Amino acid sequence: MKKLFVIILVLSLSSCFKHKEKGIDFEIKNESELTIKEIKFYTSEKTTIAEFHKIEPNESTTSFLAMKNNQSDGGYVLEFTRSDGQKEISSNGYYTNGSPLDRKISLVVKKDTILWRFNTRRY
Repeated sequence: MKKLFVIILVLSLSSCFKHKEKGIDFEIKNESELTIKEIKFYTSEKTTIAEFHKIEPNESTTSFLAMKNNQSDGGYVLEFTRSDGQKEISSNGYYTNGSPLDRKISLVVKKDTILWRFNTRRY
């Protein structure tokens, strides 16, 4: 019985120390009628920038934004240019002490707006 207790205790404690890189998963969907290009997704500290050449209409891309060098509080920024030349910059969300509060961010680019959805972490 003691061995079973020790095994459960060790497994429980080891699950608390996940060694995943600090950052956040994100997805950008283009639901507009225009191609978006020169796409940049980053934090307000701008320590790491995820860049994409273009996303065609009705296509999406997923990636991971590393935040290992982030130190303070801030938010997230999406920047891109529509194929008609209109530049868009949208900021939203919040992270604290350089760490994300959410598990994933889903961004949907529409004709005249950008929708942000935050999937929170479960503790």
